[in-house]
Formats: sequence, structure tokens, C-alpha cells
Amino acid sequence: MMSFVFASVAVVVTSPSNVRQIEAFCLTFSFNVRRQDASTCLAASNNHDPVVVAMTREEGKNDKLRKQIEIESTRLKQPLSLLELPCIAHASGPDYDQLSTALTSQSWDYVVVTSPESANVLASAWDASCQDKVPAVVAVGIATEKVLAKNNIPVSFVPSKATAETLVQEMELVTGQDTTTVLYPASARAQTTLQDGLSQRGFAVTRLNTYDTVTATWTEEQTRLAQTVQVACFASPSSIKGWLHNTNNNHQVMAACIGSTSATACQKHGWKDEHIFYPEAPGIEGWVESIQDAMTAARQLSHDNVAATTADTTV
Repeated sequence: MMSFVFASVAVVVTSPSNVRQIEAFCLTFSFNVRRQDASTCLAASNNHDPVVVAMTREEGKNDKLRKQIEIESTRLKQPLSLLELPCIAHASGPDYDQLSTALTSQSWDYVVVTSPESANVLASAWDASCQDKVPAVVAVGIATEKVLAKNNIPVSFVPSKATAETLVQEMELVTGQDTTTVLYPASARAQTTLQDGLSQRGFAVTRLNTYDTVTATWTEEQTRLAQTVQVACFASPSSIKGWLHNTNNNHQVMAACIGSTSATACQKHGWKDEHIFYPEAPGIEGWVESIQDAMTAARQLSHDNVAATTADTTV
């Protein structure tokens, strides 16, 4: 009688004729164990590989987001590789030249500013000294308010949630007047949610398309880098369109959206619901949390893919 001990498995041989069969068994068993060990090592390595995250705002507008992502990733010990791949660029809109005249030729009860870029556009035309009555400026979102403050434009009201729907609900009509006038300098691509909602409530809204958002053109290097991305950070439907245009409609990445508007746009463009992450309230803090959630999901998906590939190889 002979015995072999391999990986804590005892194999007893009662006949010399079975020796070759047992030797073959041991070789096969050894191969499979090595495969399992390799799979375990790959999975462990995968858990510590950096997740590739792309910031898609226009060039020069990603610094604050980058800093917050890095701080949170360090705190949570989530390794990452951050790329800046601008998907949009801004240009003057068809009504930009009318903005300065509109501000000075009429007294407005409100000027509504819905984004940091819109705030910069307003600042370029703002001249309070030329106005008999300085209008109440409404800022949608803290980031927009900060840009206005930086340009010495006082803000009278910020809605409780940085969405057009919330602004429509919370902005007050001026009492004692037949008409409450609103100047709305907007992106040419902005939806009509804000002016439609305010008009239905009795406001007289004048919209000027003061700037436009266009798709950024990528270099060959940017296109190559985009192929490595696992999480894309989106702040607007325009950036989503820019991403799809430059990546040949890649909606397989995890989408980390700043709010529900961008998340809805991702759904319309084919992303799976489980691959879309966004905060209940738009803002940088909630956005960064959603990015971390997307990174966790991307890492898990990568782990699952490695495990599936290893399993297929060993079958």
C-alpha cells in the first residue's frame, strides 16, 4: 500500500496499477489549486488597484472637485487615478450683446442666475452704478452664489435646493405690483423649466441666451485615456453628450452625477440604473459622496470580471 499527501488531502493506493492514475490526479489537483491561488491574488490586487476617475467639466473648472475627491478618497483609503477630460466648452450665446443693455434700460425685480458660468457672464455686463434700482439677484446653488460674491454682486435669495423646480416654488412675487419682472440670463441649451414655471405663477420672465455650451474636441491622447476610465463625473446633460460624442457612445462607465437632472440624462442615454450615482440635493459635498459610491461599484465590477474570467479559464 502506498500513500500520497497533497494539500492536506490523503490519497491511499491499494494497487500498483492505480499509481499512474493517482499521479495524474495529483498533477491536476496541483494545477487547480494554483489557479485558485492565482485568482485569490488577482482579486486581492484588484481591491487595491486605483480606480480611474474622469472629471468632465470645462478646462480649468475641475480644481475644486479634484481637491475634494482627493481628500475624501484619502480618508476612505480608496486609491484612485484622476484624469481631467473636459467634455464641454463655453462660448457666447446669441443674446449676449443684449445683456448689458437689458440690465441698464429697465428696472428688474429679479435677476435669476442658475450656474457659476451664468454668474461670470452676468458679472461681465454688470454695472450697478448705471441702474436706478439694483435688482434682487437670485442664485441657484452655493457655487453660483460664491461666484457672484467674488464679483461684488449681492445675492438676495438662494433656494433651499439647487434646482429650477425648487426655485419656482420658493421665489416670491413682489406684493403691491401688478407684475413681478424677472431677467433670466441663461445657457442657450438650458431647458425651459424655470421660465415656464415662473410664468405659470404670474412672473413676467425675459430670457436671454447669453452663453452656449459646446462639445469639446479631444486630442488622440485624451481619447486614449478615456478608454481607461471607470467612473465619469457629470455636472450637466451637456457634459454627458460631450462624453458620448468623444467616446463613441461609451455608457459602460459608472456615472457620478451632481444631481437628478444629469442622472436623468444618463438614463435617457442608455446607462443602467445601477451604474448611475447622484445625491438627493445637488452640491459639491453630495457629488463627492456619489463619486466615492461609484468608485466602490467600479472596483466591485472589476473584481467580478476578474473572478469570472478566472473561472472560465479553469473550466
